[in-house]
Amino acid sequence: MTHRTIQQWMKLLFLMGMFLKTQGLYVGITYVKSAVAKGAVCLDGSPPAYHLHRGHGSGINSWLVHVEGGGWCNNVTSCLVRKYTHLGSSWKMDKQLAFSGILSNNPIFNPDFYNWNRVKIRYCDGASFTGNVESVNPATKLYFRGARIWHAVIQDLMFKGMKNAKNAILSGCSAGGLTSILHCDNFRALLPVGTKVKCLSDAGYFINVKDVSGASHIALYFDQIVKLHGSVKNLPASCTSTLRPDLCFFPQYMAQKIRTPLFILNAAYDSWQIKNILAPGVADPHGLWSDCKTNIMNCSTNQLTVMQDFRKEFLNAIGRLGRSPSRGLFINSCYAHCQTEIQETWFSHNSPALQKTRIADAVGDWFYDRRHFQRIDCPYPCDTSCQNRIFEPQEPHHHHKHTW
Repeated sequence: MTHRTIQQWMKLLFLMGMFLKTQGLYVGITYVKSAVAKGAVCLDGSPPAYHLHRGHGSGINSWLVHVEGGGWCNNVTSCLVRKYTHLGSSWKMDKQLAFSGILSNNPIFNPDFYNWNRVKIRYCDGASFTGNVESVNPATKLYFRGARIWHAVIQDLMFKGMKNAKNAILSGCSAGGLTSILHCDNFRALLPVGTKVKCLSDAGYFINVKDVSGASHIALYFDQIVKLHGSVKNLPASCTSTLRPDLCFFPQYMAQKIRTPLFILNAAYDSWQIKNILAPGVADPHGLWSDCKTNIMNCSTNQLTVMQDFRKEFLNAIGRLGRSPSRGLFINSCYAHCQTEIQETWFSHNSPALQKTRIADAVGDWFYDRRHFQRIDCPYPCDTSCQNRIFEPQEPHHHHKHTW
């Protein structure tokens, strides 16, 4: 082959790749209108919603249920802000949603799960589907009913065929990744006894750590969420029987007791946690961390030292899980948040990899028991496969504004 022929082939392959990317899969919304009568509603009283793309062939009785992320609301003010967005009202949600990454229907981009029934549960309760408060304040008209939404949506999916599932995964990203841990055993209990059920948490392993000012900002924040939404009865009883309910919102205290196989996919320098747990605006009034949080390449030597300490705390929190052979671990050293939904990080030629294994391969190997996968990356900046996230400087840093 001449150099010119190779160039033409490369160009053709590139154009094919671009074509496949533009031929994205858009999936329509389903409203669970029957849930309204049971009081299973979003913050504004609208019905729960999800997007379902049917499986086929060998995947016809396999179900991937993926929960949308989007932070939380910890007081009436922040919940009222969400009420008028897609994070609090199904009427504000896009009617069509692009499915990519773990939700893709293309075997080239999603080799193990492309022909499964793939669901994205929309997130509109503000407490990772744990809330259940009966009373509704007539002034605010806010409904804290996340746990009811969870049951209503799962019931609807059962009716749509999930009751016949042979394989099932509960996954999610960010607040949805926390949901997939909190509801993991419950998800398994609702499915038929013979179903192979596992859970995958993507960027959902939020840790209890002091911020740069020395305050326990995130611990107070989680405590406020749990109290406001009446979450205590819907957190894993294996945790709340021995610990304070607010601590049971942190995976490091409750994930060890989960009996269903769990895969933890997380960046050790999770960009959301660095921005909102380690160096939130409230702990950095002069904005000394602003440039660093926008792009890890901008961090000073001192800031990188603080972030390396955060990584150590994160790995200690992961270590509390113990070494179960059924668990999967993919802890990379990227500045990232949510790596399953984006094609580039889930499965492409330049995806992040640990020991030459991409995320999609690691998750597939773990689900199908092809091999154990428990890998923790070396510290930043050693991993050249990372696609480190760069934020717009004006991007808001507050919890309730984040929609990814």
